[in-house]
Formats: sequence, structure tokens, C-alpha cells
Amino acid sequence: MFALPFGRPPLPALTGKSVVLRPPVAGNYAEWAALRQESRAFLAPWEPLWTSDELERSAWRQRLRRYREEIAHGTGMPFLIFDRATDRLAGGITLGNIRHGVSQSGQIGYWMGVHHAGKGWMLESLNLVVGFGFETLRLHRIEAACIPDNARSIRVLEKAGFQREGLLRSYLRINGAWQDHYLYALVAGG
Repeated sequence: MFALPFGRPPLPALTGKSVVLRPPVAGNYAEWAALRQESRAFLAPWEPLWTSDELERSAWRQRLRRYREEIAHGTGMPFLIFDRATDRLAGGITLGNIRHGVSQSGQIGYWMGVHHAGKGWMLESLNLVVGFGFETLRLHRIEAACIPDNARSIRVLEKAGFQREGLLRSYLRINGAWQDHYLYALVAGG
């Protein structure tokens, strides 16, 4: 567990009906690398180009250092998604770019392994992280950006109550090209 800033308790596991979300730890490396590798073609259209060392242990250690810094500064809360029945890794979800002060907002990013997609686990995970963001972190607004062609992601966001607010032109460099994204948001109490 990682400590949350401002005297909050350690970053908890979030438990749902079918999934458990836990912060990544060093021991997750082998299962994470295997799942990402087997899901590469499935994920590639929706992610930045992978670096040549993307799945190497050294890159995993660097990722964990970045996660710890984000947690310590209150700017990111990463979770891995595990099948509650088998404790097998299924994907990941992060509440990142957290801003405090007058904004009180953050952005959700997520991925699901190819063999775990379509089971409803991402919607469940999204709802758990949104609840954590609003209730524990006391955020006011949570955003998500989605490529217009990503029908699965659009469906998940809309089922979770996110509303489309607009189009971000040439927003992120995905799969080697600048891509437009829809901006979705959910506001506390709204």
C-alpha cells in the first residue's frame, strides 16, 4: 500500500462484486508484462506507441517509481484490476492528473486485457474509482478522453454516467498519430 497525502490512510484496495482494484507492486511485473504482451494488438489502436523496452522489468520499476511519486504528491492514484474470483490480473485503471485547490478534478485512464474485455469489469472498475475520487479524494469533477472510434470505451463511459462535453482536436498522440478525442466528464452530485 502507498500512503495518501494530507494524512489520509494508505491507498486501499477497492472491492466490487467481480473485481478488486489494488495499487501496483513489484510482484505484479510478470503477470502485467504477460497480459500486456498478449493484448498488444487489441490495445495498440487506443494507446501511445510502445517504447522498445515497454515490457522490460527496468521499465516496470520506473513506472512504479512514477506511481509512488504521483501518490505521494496526490496527483495520481493507479490501480490494477484483478478478477475477484481467481485473483488474476485483468487490466488497469488510473485516476491521474489530479488537481486540488479551485479545480478539485482528475482524469480517468484505463485498459483491459484482450481476454477480459466485454465482461462488464471495466464499468465496475470505473464506478469504484469514481466513488473513490468523489468520496475519499473529495474531487468535484472527473474527466475522461476517448477516441471517437472507440465504441467500447464510449459505451462504458456513458453507462457510468459520464456526459460528452465536446471534441478535443488533435489531443493525444495515439498509435503514432495525433488523434481527436471526445471529452467526457462526471460532476459530483450531478
